[in-house]
This record gives sequence, structure tokens and C-alpha cells, in this order.
Amino acid sequence: QRATDTVMARFEAEHGANPATFVLAEIGGGAGRSLASAETKSPDLIGSISMELISPDLRSYPTSAVITALQEEVAPHPMLEELSFRNAFFGPGGASLSVDLYGGEAATLKAAAEALKAELAVYPEVSGLEDTLAYDKEELILTLTPQGEALGFDTASLGRSLRERLGGIEAATFPDGPREASIRVELPEAELTADFLETSLIRASAGVYVPLSDIVQVESQSGFSTVRRENGLRMVSVTGALAEDDPARATEVQRALQEEILPRVAQDYGLEWQLSGQAADEREFLDGAVVALVLCLLGIYLALAWIFAHWTRPLVVMSVIPFGLVGAVFGHWVWGMPLSMFSIVGLIGMAGIIINDSIVLVSTIDEYSEKRGLMPAIIDGVADRFRPVLLTTLTTVLGLAPLLYEGSSQAEFLKPTVITLVFGLGFGMVLVLIVVPALMAAQADGARAFLALRRAFQGGPRALRLAVGAGGAAMLVLALALPVWAALTGALPGWLLQVWPGLADAPVGLAAVGVFLAGALVLWLISALAALASLRQPRG
Repeated sequence: QRATDTVMARFEAEHGANPATFVLAEIGGGAGRSLASAETKSPDLIGSISMELISPDLRSYPTSAVITALQEEVAPHPMLEELSFRNAFFGPGGASLSVDLYGGEAATLKAAAEALKAELAVYPEVSGLEDTLAYDKEELILTLTPQGEALGFDTASLGRSLRERLGGIEAATFPDGPREASIRVELPEAELTADFLETSLIRASAGVYVPLSDIVQVESQSGFSTVRRENGLRMVSVTGALAEDDPARATEVQRALQEEILPRVAQDYGLEWQLSGQAADEREFLDGAVVALVLCLLGIYLALAWIFAHWTRPLVVMSVIPFGLVGAVFGHWVWGMPLSMFSIVGLIGMAGIIINDSIVLVSTIDEYSEKRGLMPAIIDGVADRFRPVLLTTLTTVLGLAPLLYEGSSQAEFLKPTVITLVFGLGFGMVLVLIVVPALMAAQADGARAFLALRRAFQGGPRALRLAVGAGGAAMLVLALALPVWAALTGALPGWLLQVWPGLADAPVGLAAVGVFLAGALVLWLISALAALASLRQPRG
């Protein structure tokens, strides 16, 4: 309470207003989500201080600044087991930082959890670190003394005897109608007192009874009353809150956690780990978003193929979608905002909006090409549809643009979606007028080349058809195999490096492209020589 008053007074002196609207101190519980270790604690050992800050629109500092100031002001007490500072979180989803450690003994899991919390505590952006494995039970460790060993006692028999005394034994069973009843022998409750270990007598092998305190040494240590298990493995969860006021810094903390801290802790303690909480939710969302995007694109393609009655024309219409993605990424970079789940939602919606201008332009060019050549139709179609395409995009972009400059914190979650739509559609408008006509012209040129090749195959010599077909198939296999191999393994095939050692020092992607071009040139020369040889042979 003293630290809270000090921090609030400091912020009021620096910024002119007390940041707290109310402060509530409680003993025996806490408002909101309690600590994971509080479930097995006595209410007298639990306390909390809850506060509500003024609206973010009325202050120039984030909530994480207040939490950091409180952490620095509160001095840890030696009798304090766990202290957590965190931002209140309401709604679905878990903590922003959540890691599950599993695969070891309870003591090992606790030590690993403490090591992980110590590693994360050095980052000022991380707060509210806690784990689900609390020292909430006292354990008594009994060790045989030399006198006990001399009397013939061993750990197994002594443990069995104490278990029977404390828990009772089943002396007999007998039928009781359709059921079976049992007779249990237990010690009277009056004998199960705090001095049980000092007053109990244990029978030795010689038939004499000796005090339990003479044959065992008793040590007390803290233990765990509850250990979580998942799929039969002991598990502890370490959770915390990651401030996202600085997206670049938050990303750096996440990277350090996954690539440096967790592998080191797992190796030191021989454990396995996995991310949970919001990280698992985001991963599940992205997996679902990828499926949704694929289904969305497939539905768009089938609808366009049915409308245009053509299998390749929809690909020309949909070619602007990747460029819209480039525009969305550029927009996030300009505004200094990281990609988020709302960006993905906007991207899926943009995929259906951005092709509207492309559909209008392609339909116009197809209509004009029925009465004139393709090139005049492309020029006239772009000229006639320039104004409708421009107006359609500008009305959408200008309608959404004010949200980009909205300073209210209530509009922050909308900005990733708005950035995706505004910049994606803006880039798409320019590229619709440039890329789509160029692709239609290239499609026509490719169709003529394919038609000429098919005629050559139908009327040329058999040797020529075989030579050209084999060369084309080999180049296709080479074009597909090399990039896939390089992407999966990160290197070129070993036999290729032996044939061409100079490729070992070149970047993998550049080397794959170079090998493909060289192979394509060699195959083209072989095919050309075979074609010339077949043409020079006299026809019989």
C-alpha cells in the first residue's frame, strides 16, 4: 500500500493528474484472476491490491509504465513466496507469455520454472511472472539411523508399516447381500497427533518394540500438494504479461524466449517445452486462417471460371491479390505497426474486394476484343475503365482513411485491418491498370506459341517431336526439383557440388537459379542439334 501511494504521487507530480481512479487492498483473496498457487493456500496468506487507471486517452504513458514503477518500488520481503504485478486481462485467451515445461520430476520442474522466471525478469517489458507449482505442503523425510539398520529395519518395510498405521489395513472381506463388505483396522484418532513420530513404537525382528524416534531421523522440507499432469507427464506452466507498447521490443523478447532462453533451460534440466496461452491461440488462428484463405481463393477462382467460361482467365483476374499483399505489408511498415490477427482478417476480406476492378477491366477488354484486335482492345479498355477503377478504389480508400488518424484507444484494434484494406486496395488499383493488361497480352502470346508448338508436333518428324518433348520435360523437372531441394535441405545436391565445386560458396537460391539456367541452355542446345539432325535426314 505504501509503494502504491508513493508511485501514484510521483506520477501525479510528473504528469499533473493521479493515474488511479481507485485503489482497493484486500486480505484473503483478490479481485479478478487469482494467482495459480492461491488455490491451495490459506486465505490468511493471500493478499492483493487492485487499481483502476484513468482512460488511456487522458494520459501520455502506457499501463506498463505504472507496472514497472510499482515493481521497482516494492522491495521483496524474505518471507514472501510469490509476488506478481500484471495488467488486468478480461475475455478469452490466456496470458501473453505462457510456457509449459514437462517431462521431469516435480523438483526439477520447479527449479526449471524458477530459472525461466529469472531469465525473463531481466526484461522490463515482462511482468506478472508466476508458475503453477507452488510450495504449499510440508513433507517429512524419514532416514534410517545406524541403530535402526542394526536392528534389521529397512526403508521398504518401515514405510509399509507406517502407511498401514496412518491409513489403516483391510483385515477381511465378507459378502453382504449382493455386495461385498470389508473390515478395516485403523488407529484411534486420539493417537494420530502431532507427536505421532515421537510416541510410536515399531516392532523389531527380535520381537521387541523400539521407539520410532530412535531408528529414524526426521527432516522437514517444503513440498507440493498438487502436480499437474498432461498425457501422463508432470507439467508446470510459467505465465507472464508482455507489454506491447513497443512492438519491435515485444517481438525481440518473443524471439529471445523461443530461440535462446527456452532451449537453454530445457537442455540444462532435461525437459521438453511448448508455448501455450495467446501464442497457442494465435498459432491455431493462423492455421485456420490459412485454410480459410485457400478456400476463399478457390471459391473466387471457381466463380470466375464459371463466369468467364475459361480456365486461365481467372488467374489473370486474381493476379492482383499478391500485389495487394505487398501493399498491405508496406502499409504496416509505413505506420510502424506489426502484422496481427486483425491484419489477417483484413487480408482475407481484401482478396475478395481487390479483384472487383480487375473483373471490370477484363470483361471490358474481352468485349472489345470481339470487334477489334487484342492490342487495340487492351488500350481502349484501359482508357475507358480508368475513371471507374479510380473512383471505385478512391471511394473505398477515402472512406476508411479517417480511421488511420483516429487517436482514440478504442480504434487501435481496427487499424491493422484498415491499413491492410487501404494500402492493399491502393496498390491494387495501380497494378490493375498495368499488370492485368500485360498478363492478358502475355497470355495471348503464350497461347499462340503453344498452338504453334502443337502444330509442329502434329506435322513434324517423329525424331524432332521426341527431341523437343524430352528436352522440355527435362527442363521442367530441373526447374521444379532444384528449388524444392534447396528449400527443403538448404543446400544443393552433393553430386552437383562435386561436378561444379564453385557453387559451394554461392548463395543457395542464386546457385539454384544459375544451375537451372545452365541446364536449360545445355538441354536447349541438345534439343536443337537433335532437331537439325532429324531435319537433314532424307525422307524415305
